[in-house]
Amino acid sequence: MYDVVGVRFKKAGKIYYFDPNGFDINQDDCVIVETVRGVEFGKIVVAGKKVDEHDVVLPLKKVLRVADQRDRMLVEENHEAALRAYETCQQKVGEHGLDMKLVDVEYTFDRNKVIFYFTADGRVDFRELVKDLASIFKTRIELRQIGVRDEAKMLGGIGPCGRMLCCSTFLGDFEPVSIKMAKDQNLSLNPTKISGLCGRLMCCLKYENDEYESAKELLPDLGEMIKTPSGTGKVVGLNILERILQVQLKERDGVVEFSWEELQQEGAVMQSTE
Repeated sequence: MYDVVGVRFKKAGKIYYFDPNGFDINQDDCVIVETVRGVEFGKIVVAGKKVDEHDVVLPLKKVLRVADQRDRMLVEENHEAALRAYETCQQKVGEHGLDMKLVDVEYTFDRNKVIFYFTADGRVDFRELVKDLASIFKTRIELRQIGVRDEAKMLGGIGPCGRMLCCSTFLGDFEPVSIKMAKDQNLSLNPTKISGLCGRLMCCLKYENDEYESAKELLPDLGEMIKTPSGTGKVVGLNILERILQVQLKERDGVVEFSWEELQQEGAVMQSTE
């Protein structure tokens, strides 16, 4: 087991583990660490945790120091410089007539590199743009093409539910979402109803999917014949979350509702009959 602290570099970014290096580090402290991108400023979101060696990438990089006021001021200066760099890059993109949309600009903490994030429908030849930017900023330049989901995560916004986007507030990683999840939850398959601001299927379709899948394994399918305390009937409706079955009985007209718990207690649920 390894003693680690979890660090985030962006508000809803992925959590990376580091060796605390003997420092007394608490939740919400800010630290300076060394990453593959260079020296970075991050926030502690997991303090004093022990993890198995299979859950970390070895060798663990160490926390260099706990951030002080000077480090915080440098982060603010980098943010202001990134805003100016955004305007400059936007102008140069227009001058070169490139079919790309600049999304965000970020300076690494040590100002060793400027990263420009953009979206585009296809490949973009930005070699001349990089030369121009390098001559202006006198540092390493990286142009990174991102997808529409990453764009929504960076820019933020308000979803159909009226809340801030999950991806920009707490989701560290994007999980695969499929149209089957919408079908299993009996949702409208109208793309405008189940798509987020990014134009892709909403991440929240994943949240209740496991509950629906486990419930569907437990409950009978639509059209199955089951035996109830009131007689045999066909399942014509399911309220999966509340475990309620609507059954069309053979012996009487109309549809009768039964809770799955009630049917189990009565011992009346039988295997489906053809």
